[in-house]
Amino acid sequence: MEALKATGLKKSYGGREVLKGLDLSVGEGSFEALMGPSGSGKSTFLHIASGLVPADSGEMSVGGRDVVRMSDAAAAKFRRRHVGVVFQAFNLLDDKTVRDNILLPARLDGAKVPAERLEKLACALGLDGRLGSRCIELSGGERQRVAVARALLMEPEVVLADEPTGNLDAEASKSLCTLLRQLNETERSAILLVTHDPVVAATATKVHFLSGGVIAASCETHGDAALVSRLYLENCR
Repeated sequence: MEALKATGLKKSYGGREVLKGLDLSVGEGSFEALMGPSGSGKSTFLHIASGLVPADSGEMSVGGRDVVRMSDAAAAKFRRRHVGVVFQAFNLLDDKTVRDNILLPARLDGAKVPAERLEKLACALGLDGRLGSRCIELSGGERQRVAVARALLMEPEVVLADEPTGNLDAEASKSLCTLLRQLNETERSAILLVTHDPVVAATATKVHFLSGGVIAASCETHGDAALVSRLYLENCR
């Protein structure tokens, strides 16, 4: 079963067609990457997948649920329970603690998360000694790890990571990619990682190239950043 599946997805803004019948399937529990030049529609795709904006036509399902035709209220509830989102800009509440930020999706949903779930995530992400710290006190790498923990808290079918290393230095970026790969192996969530960086994309097992509003090609990465870079240049001109 696919964790995420788009079929014939179309979306236009101001008369400009951004997505032109995009087809994409992300396997259940897989770790895959999406690459494309600026303006190719990567963020638009993620916004549709998470129910933030509607598609003009086509189908999009996450965990077998149709997200295209949901009401705004249903989409908000769906995101909290079934889709984790990690943003480049972290999107944390800086004056709140790490614990409060991680638990935010559950509190918005009125759900009670077992203490062991929070402790497991915090330990896996090296945050177990920082749960009481305010997020404003953390480094960029630590802040992004808080965002990853928040995205995984509700055990979603899929995590959509939008340029999660974009604001990190090389060392923090490498560390985050390693953690994402490890978490993909231990958690049940599929991960779709959007990035411009072939080194980051090569962390995933499979990469999809978005160009001209459609998926131009897909391939296994074999952990080879040089291969990903070459294929990106071939398919995303």
